[in-house]
Amino acid sequence: MAKDLCDNAIEGLKKLISEKGELESVVAAATAAKIKQLTADLEAASVKEVNPVERIKNGFDRFKNEKYEKNPGLFEELARGQSPKFMVFACSDSRVCPSHILDFQPGEAFMVRNIASMVPPFDKTRYSSVGAAIEYAVLHLKVENILVIGHSCCGGIKGLMSIPDDGTTSSDFIEDWVKICSAAKSKVKAEFSNLDFAEQCTKCEKEAVNVSLGNLLTYPYVKEAVLTKQVYVKGGYYNFVTGTFDMWCLDHSISPSLTVGV
Repeated sequence: MAKDLCDNAIEGLKKLISEKGELESVVAAATAAKIKQLTADLEAASVKEVNPVERIKNGFDRFKNEKYEKNPGLFEELARGQSPKFMVFACSDSRVCPSHILDFQPGEAFMVRNIASMVPPFDKTRYSSVGAAIEYAVLHLKVENILVIGHSCCGGIKGLMSIPDDGTTSSDFIEDWVKICSAAKSKVKAEFSNLDFAEQCTKCEKEAVNVSLGNLLTYPYVKEAVLTKQVYVKGGYYNFVTGTFDMWCLDHSISPSLTVGV
């Protein structure tokens, strides 16, 4: 009797194991099918989303319905002119739009976006586009603050740090542009030679902001406005990996008698 009970228990266990294995196979097959369907749905949605005309139309419709039509007084005022308090230099990187990360509203900030958010030194010929924006912002719009924002994982800074020591370049514009902040690269290489390349890039992302703040003072109207406390220059750093934003002022140690090279 005992032997029969033992044999029956063993047979029951074998059957359960067999059924469980079949069940697991069924579950695995169903899961794979579900994943395949979800992937197909996501791919279909992705294809639909990249229609540029529809994306632009839908984006403007949302802006008009949610902002323009809900703030008629603001846009009536903006139609008469602008008087932003901020001038902002930000990177062209699609991940770091200052209007989103700092919640600037229409009319609040006069912006310049370029590779690595760099401010070149005063040069009427080579950097006339940036010079025109600075001149207009300071002399005509009378901005009160100039903010230069660096950011994490910046491709422009990585490009700067990757330029060979002999200065050779392989691009038409990019490397020549980022060389504006070569002083930042040199400082980081000298002071943080013990760090790996990625860490050096992070240091340079911040140091390049300081170089740009210094370059701002090579513009006579910026220097004058800073001396008379009509304009304040500030550096910022947005880390979108950690979701943090740091801001600082740079002690330029300037005086009215200081001669700024151009």
